[in-house]
Amino acid sequence: MNIKEILNKVDHTILTQEVTWEQVKEICDDGMRYETASVCIPPSFVRRASDYVQGRLPICTVIGFPNGYSTTVVKCAETEDAVNNGASEIDMVINIGWVKEGNYDAVLDEINQIKVACHGKLLKVIVETCLLTKEEKIRLTEIVSKSNADFIKTSTGFSISGATFEDIEIFAEHISGETKIKAAGGISSIEDAERFIELGADRLGTSKIVKIVKDINVSEVNS
Repeated sequence: MNIKEILNKVDHTILTQEVTWEQVKEICDDGMRYETASVCIPPSFVRRASDYVQGRLPICTVIGFPNGYSTTVVKCAETEDAVNNGASEIDMVINIGWVKEGNYDAVLDEINQIKVACHGKLLKVIVETCLLTKEEKIRLTEIVSKSNADFIKTSTGFSISGATFEDIEIFAEHISGETKIKAAGGISSIEDAERFIELGADRLGTSKIVKIVKDINVSEVNS
């Protein structure tokens, strides 16, 4: 797998609390230059970024982030606002407490309500695998596959750990229909990115892969 193929699956991400417009603008520039799948940015920058890229790059943003325990009404309102501002992809965080209670019907209903609020835009469902048992991961893979969402996603990157190869293997084994897989959190090398893709991930949420490629290009120029 070549670097371009990997970059085409990267959601180039910046979601830290102190992010500024200049940083968002830089990853938009990088996303367009390296042809990443999207840039994933905070909701407050979606309108400005959408105007800046002028359709040359999909804009992804996060909903109920990072804890997932906003009410469904609030998450739907966030989604509507993001789409109206130009977001073409939505990454939502589920309510982990509902999972721990075994209230999977509520999880499924919320996903489907948010998908309606997406108005046809892509929806990725963050399940925060580091907080789940293996049985919960399997059940959520089945729930997301049953829902109207487009992707199941491992992690926010803001909890105790990110994606693991085992997570993707579990997803790939139990996923069904047209649902795809996104690995996110802690993907810090080209080798790891390639391995996640080989295991079944169709998207990678990471801030590091483009930086690595930029450093490689600089090294090649200076050699």
